[in-house]
Amino acid sequence: MLRALLNFCRRPALRFGLRNDRRGRFRDPRFASFIGQNNRTKLDTDLHDTVLRGRKLMKNLFRLALFGGGAWVVVESAKALAVF
Repeated sequence: MLRALLNFCRRPALRFGLRNDRRGRFRDPRFASFIGQNNRTKLDTDLHDTVLRGRKLMKNLFRLALFGGGAWVVVESAKALAVF
């Protein structure tokens, strides 16, 4: 039981660099740094801002249509109740 507790509480050798990481090469900090330096794609901020504005516009149009549909239901219900 004591051995199980010691194994559970010890720091793994991976953190100290004493053992290779079996989880794959993508966790290697040298690989991540290489990708960060050599795989730079330029972000077109104008296009990004346009997309964000378009999403905001579509969201507002959806809200307006939802509100208009709710108002139409209320008006038609009032007309139907006025008949009785």
